[in-house]
Amino acid sequence: MNDKLLALLRRVDTPTVCNAIEVVEGKRGFDRFTRGTVLCSDPAAGSIVGYARTAKIAALAPPSEESDVIRARRMDYYRHMSEGPRPAVAVIEDVDGVDAIGAFWGEINTTVHKGLGLSGALTNGVMRDLGDLPDGFPVIAGSVGPSHGFVHVKEIGTPVTAFGLAVVEGELIHADRHGAVVIPEDYIPDLSEALHKLLDTEKLVLEPAREPGFDFAKFKAAWEAFEKART
Repeated sequence: MNDKLLALLRRVDTPTVCNAIEVVEGKRGFDRFTRGTVLCSDPAAGSIVGYARTAKIAALAPPSEESDVIRARRMDYYRHMSEGPRPAVAVIEDVDGVDAIGAFWGEINTTVHKGLGLSGALTNGVMRDLGDLPDGFPVIAGSVGPSHGFVHVKEIGTPVTAFGLAVVEGELIHADRHGAVVIPEDYIPDLSEALHKLLDTEKLVLEPAREPGFDFAKFKAAWEAFEKART
């Protein structure tokens, strides 16, 4: 992914990326996106773009392993997050699911991850300390809660699932307040052209609709042009 594509991806929202992927495919039906409603720590922050650094956590019950094993794994986790290609996004599955209580993403942990060079986080788990999280590190989470519970790392670098989206370590993620999508590696070379085509096509309807005197006749003409151009 070159710098121009990265800058473009950061400017557009996730629904636009989903549509652009369908432009690349030449059809509708691409389905590697999240399901359900997400919460965003900073909806105005824009899009998160990066290669997934994955892990699984839990917090409902204390870990059953020895404390030195848990401490060592946590350090391995942070080492893992500090490595790999950039930009990067932490994609963390809370295995407690809908019962998740452990707010792994608070002021300290988000600040650490930002310092380690990550661009944001996607998790089905919990966030807290809203208002105190660092600028430039959006968290897309499943819920907001006050406690960290018995939060501990269970797996590092393994495939994870968040909001119904399965993610493999190293996959390119685009996420914002709408949710997230995986951008297939094979589509990256064609994505910039697809995004520009999509944005130009949308203008065929948007620009006339914003003009004074817009009426049904102008809509019909604009929509016909839009239908011919879109996927």
